[in-house]
Amino acid sequence: MSLAHRLEPIGDFRWRIPRDERLGMRTEVVIYASQAILDQVARDQSLQQAANVAALPGIAGPSLAMPDIHQGYGFPIGGVAAMDASHGVVSPGGVGFDINCGVRLVRCALRRQDIAGRIRELTEAVFRAVPCGTGGHGPIGLTASQLDEVLARGARWMVEQGYGHARDVEFSEARGALEGADPDAVSARAKERGRSQLGTLGSGNHFLEIQYVERVEDAPAARAFGLEEQQVVVLIHSGSRGLGHQVCTDFLQQMGSAMKKYGLSVPDRQLACVPVRSPEGQAYLGAMRAAANFAWANRQAITHSLRQTLERMFGRTIRAEVVYDVCHNIAKQETHLAGGTRRDVVVHRKGATRAFPPHHREIPADYREAGQPVFIPGSMGTASWVLAGQQGAMEETFGTACHGAGRLLSRTAAQKGKDYRQVLHDLEASGIYVRSETRAGILEEIPEAYKDVDEVVRVVHEAGLARRVARLRPLGVMKG
Repeated sequence: MSLAHRLEPIGDFRWRIPRDERLGMRTEVVIYASQAILDQVARDQSLQQAANVAALPGIAGPSLAMPDIHQGYGFPIGGVAAMDASHGVVSPGGVGFDINCGVRLVRCALRRQDIAGRIRELTEAVFRAVPCGTGGHGPIGLTASQLDEVLARGARWMVEQGYGHARDVEFSEARGALEGADPDAVSARAKERGRSQLGTLGSGNHFLEIQYVERVEDAPAARAFGLEEQQVVVLIHSGSRGLGHQVCTDFLQQMGSAMKKYGLSVPDRQLACVPVRSPEGQAYLGAMRAAANFAWANRQAITHSLRQTLERMFGRTIRAEVVYDVCHNIAKQETHLAGGTRRDVVVHRKGATRAFPPHHREIPADYREAGQPVFIPGSMGTASWVLAGQQGAMEETFGTACHGAGRLLSRTAAQKGKDYRQVLHDLEASGIYVRSETRAGILEEIPEAYKDVDEVVRVVHEAGLARRVARLRPLGVMKG
């Protein structure tokens, strides 16, 4: 049964489901949403999943749901939960199968008129340069020892090997690599799946979009991020590919058995978990960090291929600079205010983006006055947003905002009764050229499969989690 009838308003764009011991809840659920979004959320099991998360041992503060919330594996997508680092648990379902699925925005020294008439050509050129689809072989071959270097050092190793610039690392969350990664905790099967996939986009909702800045809403922040109206930008959305998927699969199996040893029970087996400080918990975190580093290296490799393509088409003087790179499927140990005290917690962000406020020490110096860049993709037929993290996120959501528009239709429902040729025709008629490896890659991702990104962004803006900086519009879309 849906828990929508239990919702209580607690302020502008904030709702809660009170703690209910009969459901095993150890804390309340707080949802950030407008009424229109709540009506959509009530259609699936995401609120029940958020309540299930509230039952996990050691949860610090409420179980949180962002406005892009929808049903996922165990945790809802758009869910956030902080677990006490000493007495709490870690759950692979709170990260997901695509570890460090994330978004990188690249700004270009091109304006919209510079590529007018060449969108199809540019999209096709990038499509040839960046392999996509299920499986796939990337342009960078790795030996076993090199793969371990990637797992340990992420984008930093890539830059040292000539696949980018030092600035790329400086303008990435965690400087492109999480400390504490343990390549030895990654199974041979996971390494086998990932070894050939560096520099590949993947399938599903992954994409590379050639966009332009349609509108600036916060001029000082836009200047800090190097963005101006009509400027060409490229948004890259990809993750840890088969390697990360296998890491999640491996540890879900291990934790399902290990829970008995620690006397743990959960309301949904998809929330399999172990104590953070247990050997199994530390092994998962080491492997998860390694997979996250692979994802940062992967987006770095895609950026390198993108730059080469832009240089071939527009000359070697073309500048393509990373604005920022931020993940939205991760569990990170951070220090936050929870229950009135500052404590070390493991923040699970499942389809949720870190959104640190101005002056935070982990933000690049160039952005300290503005706040951390936050990227919110919509759909291939609508828009994406650049936001800046705000202090409200630190006070309420463990420094987190949403990660996208959020699905409204399942992949099966999105395809029902649709003709991919008509979808392509309609998009092209609106000025958007789409290139996909498969028909399903188009039909599963039709614009109407997603919530209204402007409404989702309005919620986090009005709630004070992140403020609107610029709206981006797609011109050329590449999908798996």
